[in-house]
Amino acid sequence: MELSILTLIIAIAALLVGIIAGKVIFAKDTKKKIEEADQHAQNLIKEAELRAENIRKEKELSAKERFVQLKAEHERDVLERNRKVVESESRLKQKEQTINQKTEQLERQIKENDTIKQTLTRQTEIVAVKQAELEKHQEEHARRLEKIAGLTAEEARNQLIEGLKQEAHSQALGLQQEIIDDAKQKANKEARKIIIQSIQRTASEAAIENAITVFALESDEIKGQIIGREGRNIRAIEAATGVDLIVDDTPEAIILSCFDPLRREIARLSLQRLVSDGRIHPARIEEVVEKTRRQLEEQIMEIGERTVIELGIHGLHKELVRIVGKMRFRSSYGQNLLMHSREVANLCGIMAAELGLNPKLAKRAGLLHDIGKVPDEESELSHALLGAKLAEKYGEQPAIVNAIGAHHDEMEMQFVISPIVQACDSISGARPGARREIMQQYLQRIKQLETLAQSYNGVEKAYAIQAGRELRVIVEAEKVTDGESDKLSFEIAQKIQNEMTYPGQIKVTVIREKRAVNVAR
Repeated sequence: MELSILTLIIAIAALLVGIIAGKVIFAKDTKKKIEEADQHAQNLIKEAELRAENIRKEKELSAKERFVQLKAEHERDVLERNRKVVESESRLKQKEQTINQKTEQLERQIKENDTIKQTLTRQTEIVAVKQAELEKHQEEHARRLEKIAGLTAEEARNQLIEGLKQEAHSQALGLQQEIIDDAKQKANKEARKIIIQSIQRTASEAAIENAITVFALESDEIKGQIIGREGRNIRAIEAATGVDLIVDDTPEAIILSCFDPLRREIARLSLQRLVSDGRIHPARIEEVVEKTRRQLEEQIMEIGERTVIELGIHGLHKELVRIVGKMRFRSSYGQNLLMHSREVANLCGIMAAELGLNPKLAKRAGLLHDIGKVPDEESELSHALLGAKLAEKYGEQPAIVNAIGAHHDEMEMQFVISPIVQACDSISGARPGARREIMQQYLQRIKQLETLAQSYNGVEKAYAIQAGRELRVIVEAEKVTDGESDKLSFEIAQKIQNEMTYPGQIKVTVIREKRAVNVAR
C-alpha cells in the first residue's frame, strides 16, 4: 500500500515536472516570436515612413510644377489682356482723331455754307431785279413786233406752235423708223438667243428605225419548225401578222420585213413566244398572235400614259393617250416619232417659258402635233389636217387644234403658240443626226472628208472609216515631222468642225511612218 502511494506520488511529481518544463519551453518560444514580431513591425514602420517621405516629396514636386504652370498661364493671360487693352486704346485714339477731323470739316462746311447762302441771297436779289427789267423789255418788244408784223401775240404764238408741230412730226417719223429698225434687229437677236437656249437645254436621243427586224435564233434547227410542213407554219405567221418572214442562209437569224413597225413588233414577240414554247402549228400561231396583239395594245397605253406623266400633261383623252403610245412604233424619215414628239414638246415648253407664254399649253401642242401620222384608218387628208381633226374630235382647245393643223402652213395661224410649234418641229427634224441620211448624202460627206484632208501639204492618202466617224490621214515622213503631225491633226479637225455638218463626232488620226527597205542578193 505504501509502495503504491509512493509510486503515485512519483508519477504525479514527474507529471508536474513535465508540465513545468513544457511551460518554460513555450515561454521561450513565445518570447522569441514576440521579439520577431516587434522586429517585423519596426521594419514595416520604417518602410512606411520611407514610402510616406517619397510620396510627400512627389506631391511637393507635382505641386511646384503645377504652380509654375499656373503662373505661366496667368502671365500669358495678363500679357494678352494688356495687348488687347493697348489695341483698344489705339483704336479709341484713332476714332477720336477721326471724329475731331470730321468735326473740323463740318465746322468749315458750315462756315462755307453760310458764305454761299449769303452770296446766293445777293444773287437772287440781283436776278429778281434783272427779271423785272427783262419782262418790261419783252412787253415793249412784243408791242413793237405787233406793230411791224401786223399780228397779235396770240396769232404769232399759234403760227409758231404749228411750225413746231410739223417739225416735231417729221422728227418723230424719223425717230419712229429708227426705233422700228432697232427693234427688228434686237428681236432677231433675241429670237436666235431663245432658240439656242431651248436647243441647249433639251437633250434627246436620236432613234433610227429600219424596215426590217432581225430575229435571233439559238440554232438553225428551229428554222425548220418555223417553216413547218410544206411551209404552212410560216404562211400562217405571215397571214396573222402581215409581216414577211425571210428565211435564208443567214446563220441563226430570221429577217422580219414590213414597213409598219407595230406589225413587226407583234411578229417578233409572237415568234419569241412560239420558239420558247416549242409548240408551233397554225392554231397555236393564231392564238399567240392574238394574245400578243392584246398585250401590245396594253403596252401602248402604258407608253402613252408614262409619256404624258413625264411631260406633266394632264386631262388628255384616253384615245389621244393611245395614239401617243402608238408613236413609239412609227418612224418618220428614220426618226422615231415618239422621241421626235417628246423633243418638240420640251422645246415648245422651254421656248414658251422664255417668251412669257403658257409652257404647259405649248408642251401639249408639241406632243400632239404629229398624231395624224398614226391614224387607225387611212385618210386622204394630210397628217397635219388629220391631226387637227382628231384633236378637235377629242375635245382639245382651239389653240392646240390650230397649232397642229398649221405647223406645215396648211391652216392659217391664229394663236401665238402655232409658230412656236412650227419652229420647234423644224429644229427637231433638221438638227444633225436626227434623221437618216440618204446614201448619196452619206457618200458625198465621206468624199468631202477625204478631199479636205488631202488638200494639206505632205498628205499622201486619206481614208474615212467607221461610217465617217474617223478619218485616217497618212503623211509622208520626209515632209512632215512628228510635231507637225500633231499640228496637222488639230488643223484638220478644226476645219472639219467649221466647214462641215455631220452627226456625232469625227476622230482625226494622222499616221507618220518611215520605212527603210533593202534587198540582199
